Amino acid sequence: MKIVAEAPVRIDFAGAWTDVPVFYQTFGGATLNAAINKYVKGELLTGAHREMKDGMTVHYEANLPWGAGLGSSATMNVLWLGLVKGRPLSTVQERLAIAEDAFRIEKVLGIIGGKQDQCASALGGINVFEFSEEGIRSTPVGLSATRVRELESVLLLCYTGAARLSSRIHENVWGNFAKGHRDVIDALIQMRDSAFDGKEALEKGEFEKFGKILTTQFECTKVMDSSTSNQTLEDLFALVREHVFGGKPCGAGGGGCVVFCCRGDRERAQAAAKISKAGFTIIDFAFDFHGLKVSIES
Repeated sequence: MKIVAEAPVRIDFAGAWTDVPVFYQTFGGATLNAAINKYVKGELLTGAHREMKDGMTVHYEANLPWGAGLGSSATMNVLWLGLVKGRPLSTVQERLAIAEDAFRIEKVLGIIGGKQDQCASALGGINVFEFSEEGIRSTPVGLSATRVRELESVLLLCYTGAARLSSRIHENVWGNFAKGHRDVIDALIQMRDSAFDGKEALEKGEFEKFGKILTTQFECTKVMDSSTSNQTLEDLFALVREHVFGGKPCGAGGGGCVVFCCRGDRERAQAAAKISKAGFTIIDFAFDFHGLKVSIES
């Protein structure tokens, strides 16, 4: 038997960091993110398949740069659980259970992080995820097909070429949080609340407001830990400032991918040209509304 699966990575827009238990168990967490059509794919062959005599073999592939900040490590765990489950998923709760299990795998491995990556990969779509001791609540952003296309036409995703280890940044941030640094706590609360502001801005088509929310996320992360930015990132933002409403590094920051909300599709093209000329890589994408997909082949 051959089980085939694919799971999307995500772009995080607002509320990152507040999906980590040490924060949300006290303050509650919320993130706004979107799954995109860049995938980790895999297949599991068992002894019942013609290519196998006994046991099982698992193959993975992902056409993504390492350390991109798109949640690919969490996505791989979601994919693995989908392969092991071995059947299509039918409900939101079933998908969120996969996300919780994927997070537990990372916890056992000693990986510091949160739950939004797993949720986005398992569920797909553009959502606000709320985190508390009671569990995870997902709320889709209410966008028409036309509004989705408009959003895709103004968002610009690029890879800086600088991979980063998010675990080191997490250690710094949560170390300061544990010490009770008020500036870190206040920044996290502002980021949490902005997830709901971002949802409202998207639903109203207020892309200028949405872009400013992205920038606010970046400014908050710099308050929490200076290594979330560097000269490469600052130069990149300066390069496209006249063409964008705002932007932020994806994931923990410090490198990887950056997402910008441009002032229009023409401004997006101008920003993309400058970014490419500067040696960075543009990643074209569309949103994924399917999440984890699992199928069985004989």
